[in-house]
Amino acid sequence: MRRINGTALIIAALVATIGALAFPVWSYADRSGTGEANLNASSVATQWGPLSVTDRDFLIKVRLAGLWELPAGQQAIERAPSEAVKLAGDHLVVGHTDLDRRARDVASKLGVELPNQPTEQQQGWLRELTAASGEEYQLKFANLLRAAHGKVFALVAQVRHTTRNSLIRQLASDANQTVLDHITMLERTGFVDFDGLAREAAGASTASPSGPPVSSGGVPQVPVPVTPRGDQSFTSRPVPPTMAPLPQP
Repeated sequence: MRRINGTALIIAALVATIGALAFPVWSYADRSGTGEANLNASSVATQWGPLSVTDRDFLIKVRLAGLWELPAGQQAIERAPSEAVKLAGDHLVVGHTDLDRRARDVASKLGVELPNQPTEQQQGWLRELTAASGEEYQLKFANLLRAAHGKVFALVAQVRHTTRNSLIRQLASDANQTVLDHITMLERTGFVDFDGLAREAAGASTASPSGPPVSSGGVPQVPVPVTPRGDQSFTSRPVPPTMAPLPQP
């Protein structure tokens, strides 16, 4: 009888131990501090789905990209010695004029305040381009713009994959096409330093530019449209993706 009671106690202890270990796993999704809880706490409900911090940051970065890349593209059209760089500049102007319009429309619907000036870093890049000329200008243009587009491209993929907001999802789809088109045209100039891009990525020494914090209240400033100056007879359209050859039977 004592042996049976001892065995029963051991079994009861094992069951209690297993239950204690399993309970945190079963209840983890409901506990504060989890990934899902943090996501929900940092998101704002909208009629198009939750708007997360990452969604807002993406919207601001799209705006910031247009604020410096459109003038950089227009400058390339006016100053670049080669037709390839001029054409890349044309694609930047056309793409960011359209993408900026879409971003401002989405921001207006979601109540996100957008900046009207590039970041200090972006303004510094524009100053670098303005100070350069000839071959040096083309090298700086191709590599500064290619590096910036590569960083945005990674963010677009993340947002397109994770957003729960339908407006942000569509904007990410539009941005994906535009950014890939610009990357393609910049690489076609023949001036992109791919080894340098790989070294920078490996070092991960710099972060992509970030915009101002989300407004905490008050009347948000109205974003000014990003538009080209003077002659607006730009003709480029996004480059269609390269078709891979079908496997032979």
